[in-house]
Amino acid sequence: MSTSTPTSTSFADLGVSAPVADALRTRGIREPFPVQKLVIEDVLEGTDVLVQSPTGSGKTLAFGVPMVERLDSNGPKPAALILAPTRELACQIVDEMQSICHARALKIAPVYGGVGIQPQIRAVRKSHIVVATPGRLEDLIQRRAIDLGRIRILVLDEADRMLDMGFKPPVDRIVGLLPKKRQTLFFSATLEGATGKLASEYTYKPRTHTHAPKQERKADISHRFASVPSQAAKIESLLSELEHTDSGRTLVFVRTKRGADRLVKKLKAEGVKTLAMHGDKSQSQRQKALARFERGELQTLVATDVAARGIDVAEITHVINFDMPEDADTYTHRTGRTGRAGATGEAVSFVLNDQRGEMRGIAKALGVLDQYHDGVGSSPAERNGSGNGSGQGQGGRKQHRRSGHGGNQGRNHRQGGGSSRNGTKSRKYGGGKHSRQNSRQR
Repeated sequence: MSTSTPTSTSFADLGVSAPVADALRTRGIREPFPVQKLVIEDVLEGTDVLVQSPTGSGKTLAFGVPMVERLDSNGPKPAALILAPTRELACQIVDEMQSICHARALKIAPVYGGVGIQPQIRAVRKSHIVVATPGRLEDLIQRRAIDLGRIRILVLDEADRMLDMGFKPPVDRIVGLLPKKRQTLFFSATLEGATGKLASEYTYKPRTHTHAPKQERKADISHRFASVPSQAAKIESLLSELEHTDSGRTLVFVRTKRGADRLVKKLKAEGVKTLAMHGDKSQSQRQKALARFERGELQTLVATDVAARGIDVAEITHVINFDMPEDADTYTHRTGRTGRAGATGEAVSFVLNDQRGEMRGIAKALGVLDQYHDGVGSSPAERNGSGNGSGQGQGGRKQHRRSGHGGNQGRNHRQGGGSSRNGTKSRKYGGGKHSRQNSRQR
C-alpha cells in the first residue's frame, strides 16, 4: 500500500500525453496534485486501484487523466462508466473532464435524474464516457438505451457516500452487467468496514493508495447558532448578518441549486452583489464567479455543498449556513472555508424550530454544544439529555468560543466578540440602496 508521494513532478513524467498535458496547462494546471502522482501511473498500466482520499484533493483528474489516455476515440461506445452518488457530483466530473476529453477526441455525457431522459439517451449513444447516478442509469438500462457489455473501465467515485445513501443494491446490479475483464478504480474517503468489503468485491488484485493531506493547524473559528421562526425569516436574518460582517468575504451555504438561485435573486433585489455556485453552472461560470470572489468584486458568494468543494479563498471571514447541513461532516466541510492560515473566522447557522434536534446533534458531535445552547436555547428534555443545559436561550448573551473541528478536543475555551454594535449602517455589499437602524450583541 502506497502512502507517500512519488518523485515524479510533472504530468509528462507520469506518462501523460502532450495533448492532455497541454489541455491541463491551458486551465492553469501545470503540476499534478499528490493523489494524482500516486495513482496515474498505475491506472495507465491497466491496474485496478483502491484510493482513499478526501474530497477536494484532485481525485477527478487522478482517474480522469489516465482514463482518457487509455480510451480510443474510434473504439466502442460507451467504453468507460463513472458512477457518482449525486447529480451535482456527476455534473462536476463532466465539467472537470471536458477539456481533456476534447484533447483526445472523446465525448463524455452525464446521466442523472430530475431532467428529461430522451436528451440523455441521445447523448449517451454518442459518448465514450458516461458519468451516471445509479438510479437514472438503471432507467436507461431498463429501456435498453445503453449497452454496458463493452465497458473497459469502471470508476466508483465517493463509494462510501453511495453506500450511505443506500445505493448498494443498484450498484451491485449495474456492476453485474459489466464485463468481468475490466479495470476498476475505486475512490472513497474511507476503505474500512462495508466500504472496504465492497472494494474487495469489485476489484481484482488492486493497488491501494492512501492520500492523507498534511494536517493543518486547527482553524480558529467561532460558532454561532441563531434561531429563526420560519424559512422566510432567514432572508432578513441573512441581510442583518451581511450588514454587520467586518471587511472580508462571506460564503453562504444552501442545500439545493434552485435554493441558491432564489437566494441570489432576493439578495440582488436588496442591493447585495452576489453570485451562485452550483452543479447547473458550467465550469467556466463557476471559475468566473470564484475569480470575482477572490478579487473582492463580490463580498458574498452563495454555494451548494458539492459546488463549493475545493474552494480555498483567502480572507473568507464568515461562513453562514443558510440551510442546515446534512450532518457533522458537511458542517465541518462548510465551516472549514474560514479561519485558515492563522486567521480567525465565524460560522453562523440558522436553525428552524423543527431542526433544533438535528442541529443539536451536529453541535454535540463537534464539541460546540455550549454555543448551540447559547444561541438557540434548550428545552428541558434537551437539558436533561445533555447534562449541559447552561444555555441562555435566545435572549441570553451569546458567548463566542472559538474552536477547531472534531470532537471535544477541538474546543478552545476562549471567549470572543462580546461587544455590541449600534448605529446606522448601509448595506455595504450592494451599493447601499437600503440602510437600517440595528443594534445587537455579538
